[in-house]
Amino acid sequence: MTSTLNPADEHLAAVPAYPMERAARCPFDPPPELRDKQREGPLAKVRLWDGSTPWLVTRYADQRTLLGDPRLSADITRPGYPSSAPITGNASIGFILMDDPEHARLRRMVAAPFAFKRVEAMRPAVQKITDDLIDKLLAGPVPVDLVQAFALPLPSLVISELLGVPYGDHEFFQDNSKILINRNVTPEERAAASGALIGYLDELMSEKIARPADDLLSGLAAKVEAGVLTRSEVAQMGVLLLIAGHETTANMIALGTLALLENPGQLALLRETDDPALVASAVDELLRYLNITHNGRRRVALEDIEIAGEVVRAGEGIIVPNDIANRDPDVFEDPDRLDIRRDARRHLAFGFGVHQCLGQTLARMELQVAYSTLYRRIPGLRLAGEIEKVPFKHDGSVYGVYELPVAW
Repeated sequence: MTSTLNPADEHLAAVPAYPMERAARCPFDPPPELRDKQREGPLAKVRLWDGSTPWLVTRYADQRTLLGDPRLSADITRPGYPSSAPITGNASIGFILMDDPEHARLRRMVAAPFAFKRVEAMRPAVQKITDDLIDKLLAGPVPVDLVQAFALPLPSLVISELLGVPYGDHEFFQDNSKILINRNVTPEERAAASGALIGYLDELMSEKIARPADDLLSGLAAKVEAGVLTRSEVAQMGVLLLIAGHETTANMIALGTLALLENPGQLALLRETDDPALVASAVDELLRYLNITHNGRRRVALEDIEIAGEVVRAGEGIIVPNDIANRDPDVFEDPDRLDIRRDARRHLAFGFGVHQCLGQTLARMELQVAYSTLYRRIPGLRLAGEIEKVPFKHDGSVYGVYELPVAW
């Protein structure tokens, strides 16, 4: 066992910056430098925007172990936490950036609507939303931006209905969501967007208290009235669910479609199947292959931890980039190949451990409906233009495309 490196003794310029840049010719793959780090060893140091040098964990087995280790903290306010951007005093901090028992207490308050049976009961409604959007696609002009016409409105409509947020306000919450997940905005811009969303959810909660409905926010508002939750806690949970409920799924729909268009054999398999198991397999394989959460999951050590022959000291930051774990050749054979028949259920796209994504069942169901319906109903779907001209999202914590021009 070797001792931990002392960041003060390192030549800072020699430590690679993180996040790392993707290769323009390989937009679906992890950054080449991240691949190099995985080949070199299981653990490395990287440099963040503030000059800090947390540990980078490159391999699947170590990532899974660490994400399940209670000696690591997800609390963004702890010293040493490897934040992806400056933290402002009035920023929204949801329960995903907290530790148990507070994390578990708040998560339990919103878990019921995301249970498997509840989500499956929503499938017919999601199917209708999908078909209605495709009807509009087919009746409209060609080419069309699939992001604005289909990929973004589908999950936005679903999460709005689930939460009880008026879909008419979707431009407001989408615009502010884009700011919060963009690592290049100023702290003031991020604080303003966070404040706007929290204020919006707080005002909406007042309406739910006065006129409760059959939705998640009304249920949370009732807990405020009962003294179980505070208004601030509900507003922050609402922001988290609103952003997570549409940004990630929307990007997966668009980016997954582009990946399939670039792999026509795989697209044909998915388009022509009526086997729900193959559709489910395709969703998990695309989640593994693309891994749109590409900013790394962040943790800080609460005590000394030995991992891969190194000692990570208490107070040191750790970054777990799931995109490279999902391309680990020790776990996934020929990992750079998209194969929708692969058993990819072990992927870490939704994380692992107590902070594993709460909405993964809903996301999987929405993607199953979207992928299985879109290509069947529009069998001639194609990219309208060259992939080199597609604007990819390199500036935020969620990867995808800003636009996806398609025709048929």
